[in-house]
Amino acid sequence: MGLDESDQRTESRRHPDAKIPVPLSVGFALQIACLVLPGAVMIPTVVFRAADQPEDVLLWAVFASLAICGATAMLQARRIGRLGAGYILAIGTSGAAIAVSIAALSAGGPALLATLVVILALVQFVFSARLSLFRRILTPTVTGLVLMLTPVTVMPIMFDQLKNVPGGTPPLAAPLSAATTLAVIAGIALTAKGRVRLWAPVIGIVAGSIVAGVFGLYDVDRIVRASWIGIPTPEWSALDLSFGPDFWALLPAFVFIALVCTIQTISGAVAIQRVSWAGRRAVDFRAVQGAVAADGAGNLLSGLAGTMPLGFRPTGASMVEITGISSRRIGLALGAALIGLAFVPKALAVILAIPGPVITAFVGVTMATIFIIGMRVIIQDGIDYRKGLIAGVSFWIGAGFQSEAIFPEHVSAFAGALLKNGMLTGGIAAIVITMFVELTKPRRRRIEVELDPSALHEIREFIGAFASRRGWDAQMADRLDAVCEETLLTLQQQDDPGADMERRRLLLTARSEDGGAVLEFVASRGEENIQDRIALLGEASAGAMIEREISLRLLRHLASSVRHQQYHDTDIVTVRVEPPGTGIVLGI
Repeated sequence: MGLDESDQRTESRRHPDAKIPVPLSVGFALQIACLVLPGAVMIPTVVFRAADQPEDVLLWAVFASLAICGATAMLQARRIGRLGAGYILAIGTSGAAIAVSIAALSAGGPALLATLVVILALVQFVFSARLSLFRRILTPTVTGLVLMLTPVTVMPIMFDQLKNVPGGTPPLAAPLSAATTLAVIAGIALTAKGRVRLWAPVIGIVAGSIVAGVFGLYDVDRIVRASWIGIPTPEWSALDLSFGPDFWALLPAFVFIALVCTIQTISGAVAIQRVSWAGRRAVDFRAVQGAVAADGAGNLLSGLAGTMPLGFRPTGASMVEITGISSRRIGLALGAALIGLAFVPKALAVILAIPGPVITAFVGVTMATIFIIGMRVIIQDGIDYRKGLIAGVSFWIGAGFQSEAIFPEHVSAFAGALLKNGMLTGGIAAIVITMFVELTKPRRRRIEVELDPSALHEIREFIGAFASRRGWDAQMADRLDAVCEETLLTLQQQDDPGADMERRRLLLTARSEDGGAVLEFVASRGEENIQDRIALLGEASAGAMIEREISLRLLRHLASSVRHQQYHDTDIVTVRVEPPGTGIVLGI
């Protein structure tokens, strides 16, 4: 069945470079801002008040957080050099940093917090630059699981907002407001086509707010009291460079929060790539590195401004999934909107006045899509019994800790509220199990050579010895030899023939797994993704085949799976080869 005109238009807009009208960009950006704003405003408010900071310091922290969230969102969308993902990534204040931020403010005030947040940013820069070193731990299974656990962590908090209504409110006010919002969003998204479906979230929020307003739940007084233009007095504290006992006591916690924020950003960068293209594409880990680096830049600004750390928000990916529009213009508009709202308290009040039940229904729809996106990330990477067990066990560990069903008395004594975060505990469990699986895999054999056809003789000897050690026959050895040759030629063909560059090195590792062989080729980066090129071969006509595609076609028939991870300055191609006669079909 062919797509109708509206569906074709939506598919054409599912592209990061899609040219969409400015009103549409602004409208989508404001919808995402509705989800980002409450956290970006309320989390710093709670943190600085809990630490007994002066009101002027609090107001400055909220203003700085909101403005920096906007600047970071624009950087993520625009992608300057190696900073930014080039996709719609919503940024908000990090909920994972609430406890440690309060501790830092209580121990040393904004100056100590600023120093620790700068250190956190530097850790993220290190992760970004060396992300390829963590590829076996921060796998798609781990990142997809973190996405799946996001609703598990967020929704219990949001469900409490269903009861966040003034005393004396009619009993049906909150349920009717939430039900109206949910019914309108779901009804339009499921049945409407074209432009109406694109505005489903904002129509649902307006409808729910109208019902809430009938019962007096919409806080009109907040809007009336807010000023039109307002900039708080800058309250900047110099960095605390004394590095006293409080700094060293809190440093491990902030390094750990940097890891948590990095995992969340990696998950978000993978998720947004999965939903931003009309066709299936391999994940570009250069964009993932850029996303982590941009988060580091945002946190560096946060530290210098004296406010708390920032983190990824999954609302951008969920809005793309719901609407089918992924133009990075929305990310630019989102950043501009957040910066503008920071200077316009009255406009900010219009959004913050939306009742809790309405926001809860809206967030419920977005969290449902985030859960499905997380599942898709895991499944599209190719799921086997190991990955399924890692995801399943870790998910229920996270859900158990989040619901305080797993030895709550011991958890409270050991780590306080830190391990009550399901996303954190589930992610830790997945990382630990993944590390265990990696450590128990058969030993890897490795060889390092020049990335040049002249190295084929050394590679053949290496592969022949590896196959003999595993007891494989000549057919399997020949297949491994052919795979190495075709992969080597394909990697070499990615180089620009006219470029003046040093000889690239190739690190080849080989190990056995489940009766087959897994070969990993690590080389300097190329510009095209081998995994995508293999997938496109089936769509190309025979007459369009060019010489360099011959290696790809042979590789497709020889390997059971090919995975290409592209990082800045590094290409990693992982090829799985099954013995002849197993009938395994290539999985990309």
